[in-house]
Amino acid sequence: MNRLEFKAVTIVASILLLGICVVSAKAQNARLDLSNLDKLASKAKETADIALDEKMLPSALGFLKDGDSEQAQIKELVSKLKGVYVKVFEFEKPGAYDDSDIEPIRSQLQSAGWTKIAGVQSKEETVGVHVKYHEDAVMGLAILVAEPNELVIVNIVGPVDLDKLIQLAGKFGSLDLKKLGVQVNP
Repeated sequence: MNRLEFKAVTIVASILLLGICVVSAKAQNARLDLSNLDKLASKAKETADIALDEKMLPSALGFLKDGDSEQAQIKELVSKLKGVYVKVFEFEKPGAYDDSDIEPIRSQLQSAGWTKIAGVQSKEETVGVHVKYHEDAVMGLAILVAEPNELVIVNIVGPVDLDKLIQLAGKFGSLDLKKLGVQVNP
């Protein structure tokens, strides 16, 4: 290989590596900084804090059975993810947290790339479902549920198939995104 060919190969390899890094960075940009919420733990009656990064996700899927079709769908959906992060705070009384505590999260969700796809606003609760796009692909999902006595933040990082997620969420009844107006494509 002559010097010119070597230089061309080096440039092409550099461009490919840069492309891989950009796609990886886009997925990582979907990770919300939830650290400001840590101070709420001391005020909460109960807390849940789940942080599964790319290395931990396969272990978390170990209990799922390959023979079960629903569990296989979950494995397929989660296998492409870079992380799942959940924080839940349940408080004795309303007013244990205020809007200033969740404003940093809302601010991140208003930044470039995030799009609000569903929401509910009432005196009893505020719910927002946001997705982060890279080109036409969903590379992150964030759900913020704020009630007087409870605060829930879910952040999924990586490629998310919304149709499959909605179908699975409906089966388990934990979060019915259809009720929030998120539609499954026919």
